[in-house]
Amino acid sequence: MNEPAVSVIIPTYNCAEYIAQTLEGILSQTLQDIEVIVVDDGSTDHTQAIVARYAPRVRLVAQQNAGVCVARNRGIREAQGRFLCLIDHDDYWFPDKLASQVEAMEKYPDSGVIYTDFTLWFPKDGHFPDPQSLFKAIPTHLIDPDYSGWIYHQLLLDCWVLTSTAMFRAEVFRNCGGFDETLPYSEDWELWLRISRQYQFTKLTYASTLYRQHPNQGNRKVRDVDYRTRLLTQARNQWGLCSQDNRCISASVFRKKLAAYHADFGLYHLKAGHRTTATQALIKAWLTNPLHLKYPCYLAAGWAGWKPKW
Repeated sequence: MNEPAVSVIIPTYNCAEYIAQTLEGILSQTLQDIEVIVVDDGSTDHTQAIVARYAPRVRLVAQQNAGVCVARNRGIREAQGRFLCLIDHDDYWFPDKLASQVEAMEKYPDSGVIYTDFTLWFPKDGHFPDPQSLFKAIPTHLIDPDYSGWIYHQLLLDCWVLTSTAMFRAEVFRNCGGFDETLPYSEDWELWLRISRQYQFTKLTYASTLYRQHPNQGNRKVRDVDYRTRLLTQARNQWGLCSQDNRCISASVFRKKLAAYHADFGLYHLKAGHRTTATQALIKAWLTNPLHLKYPCYLAAGWAGWKPKW
């Protein structure tokens, strides 16, 4: 079998409602030199039966439930392509996504990762709009210079790379490793930070991907551990605040962002009624950025019984 240009990896778990639409978007790509690998992480619904209908164009790999990071890493090991893409099982690609990124890979040989913008995909009247109704016909080759090149310093502020939008050279994973299977959250951000110490990124400004929004998304869960602030503190301690080209963020900007993440964590727990965890996080936010007077106000309001409404 010849090496495909692109390997597409889809980790899935109980996604019978959306997986077919995701696969249709992949199989409708203008670039057809691809292999498609679905790693089913122990689904208990009929996800596997739906995926099996797309054989032989789609290869199904089944495993016992072990989490999305294990499923992604399994797919990466199975992949044969020169370039690798991961897409979440409920997202959608517009038809020129892969072709545009392969072209960019050839144009920017120093980049290990090509990623794009995305469009949030919200339901309307209980249904998600047809993908083509959200397509914006804009140039696919324009880049965003602020979020291209050595972007480690930018990744200290936010996780700018949506997994479903990115394309990687296969050697990136061989040299940097895969997803940290011990992390239940921010595992993508942790990997991008590692990759950004060895490889440049290029951001294409057009939106190649629809990012489906629904209540069961992992980023909507209230977690016991604030993985974001832990991750960013570890990165700062290990690598500092500057990228390899000497673009940096200041210590004060980093502290303000870290404080904002502590506060977000606290407010989510305050809304959930976890007053002790919320108090601890809001105190950390205040200590990290003492001049932000909203933090002590949140503390006082929380102890008075107030809960955020968002």
